[in-house]
Amino acid sequence: MFLTPLADISWAYQLHYYLCFRTHRRRQVFAAKNNSDVLQGLVKEICQRHEYHLLDSQTYPDQFRCLLSLRPDKCVSQVIQTIKANSARECGLQLRLSPPLWARGFLARTTGRMRIGAVRQYLEQQAEHHGYASRILPPVYRYRATSSVILQAPHAVFDLSHHLVFATHGRKGVFTSNLGQALSAHWLKVACKRGFAIDQISVVPDHVHLLIRNVPKMSIESCALMLLNNAQHFLGERFPNMLINAGLDQLWQPSAYAGTCGQVSTALIKKWLSE
Repeated sequence: MFLTPLADISWAYQLHYYLCFRTHRRRQVFAAKNNSDVLQGLVKEICQRHEYHLLDSQTYPDQFRCLLSLRPDKCVSQVIQTIKANSARECGLQLRLSPPLWARGFLARTTGRMRIGAVRQYLEQQAEHHGYASRILPPVYRYRATSSVILQAPHAVFDLSHHLVFATHGRKGVFTSNLGQALSAHWLKVACKRGFAIDQISVVPDHVHLLIRNVPKMSIESCALMLLNNAQHFLGERFPNMLINAGLDQLWQPSAYAGTCGQVSTALIKKWLSE
């Protein structure tokens, strides 16, 4: 059974990233208030030009820290490269600083309105939330990784966790517990091959929640499209009767939700940066 792959999707999202990078050899370049103010103005202008939403930032003598809200098609490594390259060039012109300004590497972590523990608990409670728990054979499947897959990237310290939600086309009830288990096993193979990690999956008949971690060079949109299209191909090939019985010629809605989460909340990071 052939199903047309999704090329793009519309989004509901709230994606917050805490980023930090240091000066070359820890030089105290921004100890002077004038230099600090110049950098703050430059980063604000760079973010506006490239459509990064700067939520907050703070300059320290030898480093810069910021909190950004990004679109799903943006990848963290490219965003940091853009900010570092543009700010280094302009600081060289305005402050007469000799290159290189920034050291290689960065720190990147996701934050969000909810901490990751609350998101994990929310995924665990999907059966109760949707009223399936009381059934003798609830059409629900849950997966939670027993050990954390280690992701690495050169010159980077990162922890990028995202909550994704996909809905079936027309919110048709397609998934059973057995089908959810088969789909989850397939998705884990896709994640391993493509270089990201799936920490948790919750499948109910008409939608799926996932908690995934990706590497900085990968946007959450690219991860989502890989998951959606691979799932659709897998079900169309292995379980075509499920889709035929549901009257579907497309498995997924061409839309998704993505939200970031982390060990600390966005509100706490903003409070810390403003102190």
